[in-house]
Amino acid sequence: MHRMGAFGICLLILGLGPAALGADAQPAVDARLAARLKTVFPDLQVTRVSPAPVPGLFEVLVGTDVFYLTADGRYLLQGDLLDLTERRNVTEQQRSVMRAKLISEVPLADVIEFAPANPRHVVYVFTDIECGYCRRLHRDMAEINKRGIAVRYLAYPRGGIGSSAFKQMESVWCSDDRGKALTAAKSGMPVQAKSCANPVGTQYELGETLGVHGTPAIYTTGGRLLSGYMPPAELLDAVTGKDQQ
Repeated sequence: MHRMGAFGICLLILGLGPAALGADAQPAVDARLAARLKTVFPDLQVTRVSPAPVPGLFEVLVGTDVFYLTADGRYLLQGDLLDLTERRNVTEQQRSVMRAKLISEVPLADVIEFAPANPRHVVYVFTDIECGYCRRLHRDMAEINKRGIAVRYLAYPRGGIGSSAFKQMESVWCSDDRGKALTAAKSGMPVQAKSCANPVGTQYELGETLGVHGTPAIYTTGGRLLSGYMPPAELLDAVTGKDQQ
């Protein structure tokens, strides 16, 4: 079920009106709302419910998705909250915080890294061996590294779990030289089939949680989502931009 649909139905079922929310102390409201959402939709992973920056609104986090609920529980809002005074996107800031946390939990042993000797910047890239723009980005790797950027690849076979690309990427991650195997796969060359305990499925699920819709999907360590493929010079400009929003 689509997350927004789940929230909307949940509110209708629970009838969360003023009587349900207004009389309680703030921490109790937060906890009860989260608990009720969990009761009606056990599979809905509510990360946190807390007061939003705007008086009268609650911020509801589901993974890296951010929603807003009015204090009386009647209205649910989806969209970016903009602070016009400080000229910042409050919602995107929160998304970035959640993304950064999830990305930081990926073991470095599970990524395939291409890095210069002394990197000044690091990006995480969800990649697919069959993606044309992913291959183009990989062909630029020497220039990307030359600009001081380390690339940490995460697997995101667009065909999903069990697809041909998924199985090939498992072989890449199980190779003795994963970097060489990934380069070969991105060049359209066959990769020797291998099996082992590997993180491809976990990384694909992480991409789903982060909302990856296409590849390459590039994230800074601060959780900022950049656009897809961009030439090395533009990538450097993006990485050195407003990472602290």
